[in-house]
Amino acid sequence: MATPRRTSQRKTAVTQTDDLATGSSATPARELTLEESLGAQIREKRRKADLTGTELANAAGISLGMLSKIENGQISPSLATLQSVSHALNISLSQLFATAEEQRDCSFVRSGQGVTIERRGTKAGHQYNLLGHLLSGPVVVEPYLISLHEGAEPYVSFRHDGIEVIYILTGRLIYRHGDQTYEMGPGDTLMFDSQAPHGPEKFLTGSISYLSIITYSRHTD
Repeated sequence: MATPRRTSQRKTAVTQTDDLATGSSATPARELTLEESLGAQIREKRRKADLTGTELANAAGISLGMLSKIENGQISPSLATLQSVSHALNISLSQLFATAEEQRDCSFVRSGQGVTIERRGTKAGHQYNLLGHLLSGPVVVEPYLISLHEGAEPYVSFRHDGIEVIYILTGRLIYRHGDQTYEMGPGDTLMFDSQAPHGPEKFLTGSISYLSIITYSRHTD
């Protein structure tokens, strides 16, 4: 009986380690192959150069189908092909061999240093401070600190793609999403499909602040 007990304990330890490694229910990240890493680098450099796949393929003298396979890590391109692509991107060949893991985006914003952004609610007295920004990845995440000061006006007609999460920091308000309203105060969270009309309907205190985190798919060619 002792042996099965020890085996079970080892399995539990592995499960706990896996949970800690991911920090999420998302699929754990795996190490990219050389082909995938090269493809990710080429795609990232192409987008930063504001080139479509067709434009880069033409400049490099290769077919769009081959470029697509290279960017998706489906083939091992020759050095001659990689050299043509790097010349078309106006970068050195060595830059393509920097691994995608080394290039992972990260954004750090100190307290009070978020960038003030003009958005649809700005004219109604809603102040938006963008708290971070990533240049790559399949999903765009926009984290805002929203401040509603004395004299701010209710606005319930926000509509945009994606999912939004709001977390109240200070003050109280009535927040509308579609045909439902929610009275919210510090520590309350609301997550919703942001294609439905939404926004603060009524302010219950003089000043209010909350986090708004919007996520949506990054549009690519």
